[in-house]
Amino acid sequence: MVKKLTATPEMDPEIWSKLPPEILEQILSCLPLKKFFSLLSTCKQFKSLLFSPTFISKHTSTSPFSSFILLSYPQFQSHFSLYDTNLNHWRNRVLSLSLPLLSSDSPSASSLLSSSNGLFCFSLPNSSCLLISNFVAKTTRHVKFPTHPFDFELLTLISTPRGYKIFALCSGFSSNSAFVYDSKTQCWGEFNVFQPILSNNHNQEGVHNNGFLYFTTPEPFSIVGFDLSNGNWKQLELIFPSDLTFVRLVSGEDKIYVIGGIGRNGISRSMKLWELRGEEMVEVVTLPELMCRKFLSVCYHNYEHVYGFWHQGMICVCCHTWPEILYYKVSRRTWHWLPKCPSLPDKWSCGFRWFSFVPELYTSV
Repeated sequence: MVKKLTATPEMDPEIWSKLPPEILEQILSCLPLKKFFSLLSTCKQFKSLLFSPTFISKHTSTSPFSSFILLSYPQFQSHFSLYDTNLNHWRNRVLSLSLPLLSSDSPSASSLLSSSNGLFCFSLPNSSCLLISNFVAKTTRHVKFPTHPFDFELLTLISTPRGYKIFALCSGFSSNSAFVYDSKTQCWGEFNVFQPILSNNHNQEGVHNNGFLYFTTPEPFSIVGFDLSNGNWKQLELIFPSDLTFVRLVSGEDKIYVIGGIGRNGISRSMKLWELRGEEMVEVVTLPELMCRKFLSVCYHNYEHVYGFWHQGMICVCCHTWPEILYYKVSRRTWHWLPKCPSLPDKWSCGFRWFSFVPELYTSV
């Protein structure tokens, strides 16, 4: 005997519309993140649940995301290649700006300037604004410049548990100033600038540590710190090696590391890594000779193209003219090369910009 299938009864709106909000939170928090994101446009209530205590507690205990090194390259235009540092390979899919991140602005003409804890800062073409974006939560904010035109020598995005700040160092015909934007007040502050860093290369971002943003100065080399809370500057009393040819800073795990070239007449023969302890530099390691030869050869002794950043226990050393990254694994005390991105064209030129991308769902813009 075959039973006749009956249609599933419709859900009575009178009953389900009275479902307690806390029960709905519990149900939706069990959905995979990918599925939940597809529901965000359904109604405002679903979108608000993204920041509910239940959803946050479930999805912040263990991060559901990988961490990446992101490559920005002029020929890629509106998308970015991602190297998965958990799986140690390049992702087949790229991060595209076709997502609703830049509203009506042209993504191909936008420039990625800085990143911090899942947030990215873009400059926008023909605009008096910066754009702050969280790729994961698909949220954006336009931050209007404090002056017009807003010509900055260097810019650094600093994300903290209480929001984020933007540091911009500007030079103009009439005055030189440091500007700081605070997302809590949504206002810019203007401060005096430490003059020697104005002649530093604009590719070098500041490194954040314990409320200060630190920079290096050109020769005679020194390290200066900017207090983000009150705008005061301080210069560290450090003794650098006499044969130092260039110096860069990297900050991670509450430590500041110094990367420097050693040589004569402005030409490096070796590279060393130091840890900054108070106002003393403690040598950590010397770059192996063969790796050093390769890295210094691709720089062509143009050390202004060299920069560094921290990513998940790795000290990354890069060059704007070369499509590979040299990195030091701190826990293992070993040096490695990150392989060239397979999607790069056969004929590539300079303009490589690398960023740490650690997706954070709740890093607010």
